[in-house]
Amino acid sequence: MTTEAALTTAPLVDGTTAARVAFVGAGPGDPGLLTVRARDYLAAADVVLLDTLHRADEVRPWTREDVEFVVAGPQTEGGKPLTEAARAKLLVKTATRFSSPAHLVVRLMDGDPSAFSGLAAEAMACRESSVAFEIVPGVSTAWSVPAYAGVPLTAHERSGALHMLTAGDPATDWSLSVHDDITVVLLGSGADLKDGLDALRAAGRSAESPVALTEHGTTVTQHTSVLTLAEAITALENGTCGAPEATVAVVGPQVELRAELSWYETKPLFGWSILVPRTKDQAGPMTDRIAAYGATSSVVPTISVEPPRTPQQMDRAVRGLVTGRYEWIGFTSVNAVKAVREKFEALGLDARAFSGLKLAAVGGATADALREWGLEPDLVPDGEQSARGLLEAWPPYDDVLDPIDRVFLPRADIATETLVAGLRDLGWEVDDITAYRTVRAAPPPAPVREAIKSGVFDAVCFTSSSTVRNLVGIAGKPHPTTVVACIGPATAKTAEEHGLKVDVVASEASAIALVDALALHAQMLADQAQKAGEPVLRPSQKRASGRRSRARR
Repeated sequence: MTTEAALTTAPLVDGTTAARVAFVGAGPGDPGLLTVRARDYLAAADVVLLDTLHRADEVRPWTREDVEFVVAGPQTEGGKPLTEAARAKLLVKTATRFSSPAHLVVRLMDGDPSAFSGLAAEAMACRESSVAFEIVPGVSTAWSVPAYAGVPLTAHERSGALHMLTAGDPATDWSLSVHDDITVVLLGSGADLKDGLDALRAAGRSAESPVALTEHGTTVTQHTSVLTLAEAITALENGTCGAPEATVAVVGPQVELRAELSWYETKPLFGWSILVPRTKDQAGPMTDRIAAYGATSSVVPTISVEPPRTPQQMDRAVRGLVTGRYEWIGFTSVNAVKAVREKFEALGLDARAFSGLKLAAVGGATADALREWGLEPDLVPDGEQSARGLLEAWPPYDDVLDPIDRVFLPRADIATETLVAGLRDLGWEVDDITAYRTVRAAPPPAPVREAIKSGVFDAVCFTSSSTVRNLVGIAGKPHPTTVVACIGPATAKTAEEHGLKVDVVASEASAIALVDALALHAQMLADQAQKAGEPVLRPSQKRASGRRSRARR
């Protein structure tokens, strides 16, 4: 039984005529910090009750398509937050809409629900209304945000004291936290955070104590400002703070370690905005890799993949594959693998039909697509992962060793002839079959087109020649300051033919390798700027200075 099934069929509570409630910690903001248990509950939820609607987008990948989201926060922009009592009432009302604990309501709470939240009031309301509930701890904001800021809360094992306080709590005795060897983590925002720091100084904490103020912690828009206690109070009061939306303040000597231990905000692509001209169903691994480097991505589909206009060629080729017409099948893209797999499924075939055939893949991503199908490619080029590289690795036809001289090559309708001509020169007969068509997508919205042309994006990652041609066709050329990264030499050549200066070419034809190459390039630019004593700026921050300023991060 899977975990999700176990949650769905959990033992019912006698006499309960409402949905079960699970108080689930959502972590501090980074969706990757959701616990495995939290994802299991989200997958089983009928309703997710959350404090802000933006959280819905973060957790939607782990919920069912028919899940209902209910916001337990301000109902209008700028509206007043609900009181604890009002949130508790809404939770009970939502749970009692159902007549059985076979249903599940997930109450998603920031950080760890057991700390600095309204858990107690809401759980008591459930108990008083005979609504069964569970608590799923989460990653605490108080611990994780300082960690992401590069500020350890203690220097050594069993050393110092750690106080975690809520700004704006009138019961706080600030005099207990004034000694220099005490690290204080203060949670709050705006005036409450400023007042809390002011109260700490007034109680006797040194005005020179180092303070780290962090906003949007654990997200790709995180920013940390390091000041003295006196400077932090003044900056928050005057609106001059480098992190004006800070919600976490760390006070203590450990803050000084940030200069050496900052790891998140110093990622190679941190803060970059990267354009990904790719179909959305293919962009997932690439956007995940981009996020891992600290950047945000915007997927703009430039092509859509459609079946061939006349499917008879593919039908005949697949039937020939089954009857032993071919010695080799050459896959030049993930889309080609997908097209053949879909044709197999339509004809009632499976991977066993490849028995006795040799499989070639143009690169790592295509090889992985075959492996997901249960097939291990016989040939993947070690060097350049392109049609040219595949051709260089392909063995010539040998009339003694090769019982059949024919190759099945399922490709796009606009593929180049390099591979076909080269295979024929090696003595092979080639059935060059259109397995799918690439069609230019509709232009993106006007604001996106303007962002592309004005240099709002720091980089663009082209994964094929067609993405270059189609992006330029539907949206115009990227701004000269935008870093241009290409998946291989053929794509780079197409970009140059369209008047773009190519900055990065991946070492292998895979989306992951492309992002890695871009990150390496960004790190090189940052290192160069630091050695020259210049600020490390993103390309979009330098666009006013012209194309030559692209060598800044």
